[in-house]
Amino acid sequence: MDRALYGPEGFFVSGAGPAGHFRTSVHASPVFSSCLRRLLSALDLALGHPPVLHVVDVGAGRGELLRALLAEVSAEPARPSPAAPVPLADRVRLTAVEKAPRPHDLPPEINWTGDLPEKITGLLLATEWLDNIPLDVAVPTEAGWRYLLVDPTTGEESLGAPLTAPDTTWLTHWWPTPTPTPTPTAPPPAPASLIKGFASGSGASGDANPLINSMGGRVEIGRGRDEAWAGAVGRLQRGLALAVDYGHLRDGRPVGGTLTGYRGGRQVPPVPDGSCDVTAHVAMDSVASAGERIARCAYTLVSQREALRALGADGGRPPLSLASRDPAGYLRALAAASAVAELTDPAGLGGHWWLLQPVGIALDAVMAR
Repeated sequence: MDRALYGPEGFFVSGAGPAGHFRTSVHASPVFSSCLRRLLSALDLALGHPPVLHVVDVGAGRGELLRALLAEVSAEPARPSPAAPVPLADRVRLTAVEKAPRPHDLPPEINWTGDLPEKITGLLLATEWLDNIPLDVAVPTEAGWRYLLVDPTTGEESLGAPLTAPDTTWLTHWWPTPTPTPTPTAPPPAPASLIKGFASGSGASGDANPLINSMGGRVEIGRGRDEAWAGAVGRLQRGLALAVDYGHLRDGRPVGGTLTGYRGGRQVPPVPDGSCDVTAHVAMDSVASAGERIARCAYTLVSQREALRALGADGGRPPLSLASRDPAGYLRALAAASAVAELTDPAGLGGHWWLLQPVGIALDAVMAR
């Protein structure tokens, strides 16, 4: 999975980048970046208007979010005050963290690096990053849980070694499961006809696709994601770390797991050959607990719907009376309401979790609810 996503010819390193294959909140609407700009302004105030305010986007794609934030901040009128004599636009430092080469058209104001900065004061963003942190999949057997192996070219699955003690501990605590039907032999490979049908966009038939689900159930071991998030939070000296991702909680883990692939806007089998995204939803409570231990500050976990509304996103339709007074204004307001509706739809992007982890500040000062 690591090679398929981040190797020399990996999905996130070569080609057009994620925007060419799937739609995220960043790509869906400028409303998302506007809300993050409000969050950044509140964070700047909570930090006492530091001389340098970092915004670090880990898993930055091709810099789409930072481009939008740069435009938002640059468009703000300068309002110097005794507390902040230097405008935010002159103090903010934007850094994209991504394994791909720097895009040729990226504004010079945005720094591009392959690794997180050592010290950050400000906002650390991770929008749909954690779901692409490589993980292992485990399946039950008569002898206990074992890793599930996959051929990186065909997708054929087979049983691997027993789980290590750290992964067994993680599974026991964070993904409690009823005693499943053991899998005495390797799960069968997906028939070629099924792979072709899925790749062409006809969809999968649930448990009939053994690359997605198996008869005995499967578990996605999220320990590496916990460590990645804790490591990122550990770079924050003061500020806020925000992770936005699809995920689940301990009381509602998906029985068959969520591992899947995306290519060209279609869901495909998660064959780790570099041609598609390979992703799995995030155990958000496990990740949150790992970050909290590092930050030593309580975290907040809310839905994207709730978070965006707290940051001023209003999805209400404009009054019809506006259509007669100002037809162009009515259409703009209607388009804005539609964009908010997409971002807050619980069945779509609104189903994301927002994990907010403060470091050295009070969260209420940043995001009043």
